[in-house]
Amino acid sequence: MARASHPLTQSVQRSASHAVNGVAADQQAALLLGGYHSSPIGDALVAAALDSIADARSADARSADARSADSQAASDEVSADDQAGRLFRRLLASDRTGRLILGLSLPLIVLLAWQLSSSFGWLPDQILPAPALVWQTLQERIADGSLWGDTSISLLRVLRGFALGAAAGLVLGGTMAASRRLHDYLNPLFLAVSQVPTLGWVPLLILLIGIDEGLKNTLVALSVFIPVTLGTYQGIRDVPHAYREVGAVFTFSSTQMLRTIVLPAAVPAIFTGLREGLSNGWQTLVAVELLASTEGLGYQMAYGRQLFQLELVIAGMLVIGLIGFAFDFLLGRIENHLQRWKVAA
Repeated sequence: MARASHPLTQSVQRSASHAVNGVAADQQAALLLGGYHSSPIGDALVAAALDSIADARSADARSADARSADSQAASDEVSADDQAGRLFRRLLASDRTGRLILGLSLPLIVLLAWQLSSSFGWLPDQILPAPALVWQTLQERIADGSLWGDTSISLLRVLRGFALGAAAGLVLGGTMAASRRLHDYLNPLFLAVSQVPTLGWVPLLILLIGIDEGLKNTLVALSVFIPVTLGTYQGIRDVPHAYREVGAVFTFSSTQMLRTIVLPAAVPAIFTGLREGLSNGWQTLVAVELLASTEGLGYQMAYGRQLFQLELVIAGMLVIGLIGFAFDFLLGRIENHLQRWKVAA
């Protein structure tokens, strides 16, 4: 396709063409009258016209190149913007990134509201300390080692209670699921015990075992025991009958049937009970430490309340929440690992 010339260039070319045509006409007339003789003025005019045409064409070419370069730069910029936009949309479309953004949105909103409340004085510092003060308190407790000491004590207590309660719940839930007769004997008593709130056992247990470590371990184990038993029983009872028929076709023994078919199929329900039990146990431990303890995260929160140091209370709440989140995340990863045999639809 021919490239259109600039209007200024076209005007210069027309003027130069007229001048050249005029000189050519004069030369032709001179030839008819007696011969052509070179004229310095005419030659100079022709040369000037040709130079003007060449300069105009050169300027037109440079202008076209400049426009092409600008167009290419704009195209590159648009292409870079398109690539960035596609990358951003791809990140938003990712399930993991989307869940992360949604999961962080509400905590960030709460943190922003907390900071605004502190900045504008909507609530006094005695009721809601500023985020900076809470962060400073956490740093001080980490530096002096008191946070690590309280956290380790609470973690040991909840892990001991969780181990006891989970083991008892797995055994009882599996036993009731395997035997209908044992289920009929044990289920009424189990239901009666499960209806009593965990903290409702505190007065009786204080009389029986005191307020030392035995009380805390027993209450944590009891709070873990009930949901683990229910989850284990329900998970084993809900194993599809077709799975059991496959085991019968392969002539599996009872142990092989339990290990190869029943337990893998019951993993989701069992881990639902374990996750709920660990969450209950962690909450129960903090409540017991608030009531009857001289060490641990719950005790430090009670100590801060007595001194009206609410930044210490909120710092303890943040640590407890983070540990509970880590517990649930860890059990979720273990559950996913145990279900790796499943094929995605």
